[in-house]
Amino acid sequence: MFFLRVHSVESEKPLDPEWNPKLRERRGVLHLFRTFSHSSSHHSSLLFILAVPNYLSFHDFIRFCGPHLHHLHSLLFLRNDAMEDRYTVLLNLSDHFAAHAFYNNFNAQKFSPSEAEVCHILFLDSVEYSEYAEVAGTPPPGCTEIPTCPVCLERLDPDTSGILTTLCDHSFQCPCVSKWTYLSCQVCRFCQQQDEKPTCYVCGTLDDVWVCMICGFVGCGRYKEGHAIRHWKQTQHCYSLDFKTQQIWDYVGDSYVHRLNQNQSKIDGKLEGNFRCMSLEENCGMCDCREDSGMDEALFNSKVEAKVDEYNRLLASQLETQRQYYESLLIEVRSKVESSVSEAVEKAVASEMQDMQNELERCIEERNAVAEANRKLIKNQEIWRKKVKEAEEREAASVKSLNEKIVDLEEQIRDIKIFLEAQKTIDKMSDSNEIKDGTILPVAYEQSSPSNSKKNRKSGRRRN
Repeated sequence: MFFLRVHSVESEKPLDPEWNPKLRERRGVLHLFRTFSHSSSHHSSLLFILAVPNYLSFHDFIRFCGPHLHHLHSLLFLRNDAMEDRYTVLLNLSDHFAAHAFYNNFNAQKFSPSEAEVCHILFLDSVEYSEYAEVAGTPPPGCTEIPTCPVCLERLDPDTSGILTTLCDHSFQCPCVSKWTYLSCQVCRFCQQQDEKPTCYVCGTLDDVWVCMICGFVGCGRYKEGHAIRHWKQTQHCYSLDFKTQQIWDYVGDSYVHRLNQNQSKIDGKLEGNFRCMSLEENCGMCDCREDSGMDEALFNSKVEAKVDEYNRLLASQLETQRQYYESLLIEVRSKVESSVSEAVEKAVASEMQDMQNELERCIEERNAVAEANRKLIKNQEIWRKKVKEAEEREAASVKSLNEKIVDLEEQIRDIKIFLEAQKTIDKMSDSNEIKDGTILPVAYEQSSPSNSKKNRKSGRRRN
């Protein structure tokens, strides 16, 4: 289980609040700790990415992570002013399932195809910030500090570091290590300085030199002045690298961190305890030295068998690691294929739905156009109906008026005829007295309507 403490005197500040307020930046010195027990923190949703190279900008890192940041709760870029060539990233995801998916996709992946640096990810249990360097550098109870340099971590046993050694083992100074020589890791720079012989920082001796894996302090071994072990007692930095053998010693466990070296040291200790004479004189005859060659051969065979057994276990573990790695690649490829198929299906369905939507919109537009034309026709029909009705009314009124005029003219003509006949009758009479004593002869005429009778009375009055 890993813990992180940061010595920082400033607070978090947003990297680009207008773009994404979840991205923040902070400066400080990192101290990474691990418990002595091998309890797992893989149920944590907090991830810690070690040593992101500086040529990868913040925006490049976001693009590198890609769609896995959809489940991001917060992302913090941690920078150390003394390490301008790299920075670290702290990710807090929504849950441990998203954290596992992120870990499986990006752990041990190269940041850039043309570069050698790979992405190293650890699960963190907690993160603490302190304004005091002593508090941040003091290990929590039951914990020990481990390096934050990925090359130094890969030197450790996977049981100690939590990081599996990559196919390119950095401890053999492969070309990829040369890309880290400019880094601020003092241990890496120290191991790459082949021209200079290391000396103890205290006494200056050249023999039995050990390098602290945490801070890079160079001290002599316990069989010299013991400055390396004194440094451990003062700082609690328990991991130290032997410059000659490139092996790492754990002062807390009082053994090498690698299982093979631990088994070998136990066997060597048994051989030395049983068969090494502690006297400075040869053939002292005072100690329990034995010269039984059969026993020596049996112990040597057991030592060889132990080494073979350890190598077989290492080979099996590496094969298992490779199997898991290629299975993860197959799962990733399968997921990509499934995602591409689902994307193709979604695109086809979306295209078909879009075509249907366009056709539906076109039909709706045509229906609306037909409805608009129908409304216009109905409106025109009403207008023309009103016009026809008005024309019929005007025609009926004109016919009625014409009929009245015809009837009036007929009555006038009849009256004129009666007047003319009466005038002729009067003209034929010679004596007016005859008119007085005469009688009025009836004149036949057609019966007329009341309106005509009114007109006749009017005409009679005119004649009188």
